[in-house]
Amino acid sequence: MTRPLPSGSRETDARSDLSDVMRQVAQGDKAAFATLYDAVAPLVFGIVLKVVRDRAQSEEVTQEVMIELWRQAARYRPEAGRVTTWAATIAHRRAVDRVRSAQAASDREHARAAREHTTAFDEVAEQVETRLESEQVRRCLRGLTELQRQAVTLAYYGGLTYREVAQTLSTPLPTIKTRMRDGLIRLRDCMGVTT
Repeated sequence: MTRPLPSGSRETDARSDLSDVMRQVAQGDKAAFATLYDAVAPLVFGIVLKVVRDRAQSEEVTQEVMIELWRQAARYRPEAGRVTTWAATIAHRRAVDRVRSAQAASDREHARAAREHTTAFDEVAEQVETRLESEQVRRCLRGLTELQRQAVTLAYYGGLTYREVAQTLSTPLPTIKTRMRDGLIRLRDCMGVTT
């Protein structure tokens, strides 16, 4: 059962009445908490909804804020400001925390998906074969030096990066880049590709 706020000289009385209600909530008075809930929950929900923008999550955050008001009631100091201001501050902080948490979870999910995505060998091979005749590719690859062929094969058929090719062949990265560039130029010329 909720206790109605006493009517009187409006804002000053409401401020002191909510301060009195907070004092009672701090002592564990459930009826006082029901009164506090009725007085500030709509304000809290409105603030949270503006930040979170999702009604269901806003309802959850509002409940969390109200529970925090119940638990932290003894920390409220009337001289520091109105109960509604204190509740609004807590509501805004909780809403921002929820948005940041949701964004961090989304970022983690995207990062995980990116880490798990690997280009399959068959996918690369099919792309090369659909653009070029496979026999011509093999012939042109045979025309490369052994070092160029290894670097190009590891990169394009194995899907390795320059750095990974360098590690695999135990060769400095700048040397691998040069081999790859020279090998690709020779392949382009061999296959008659014009730029």
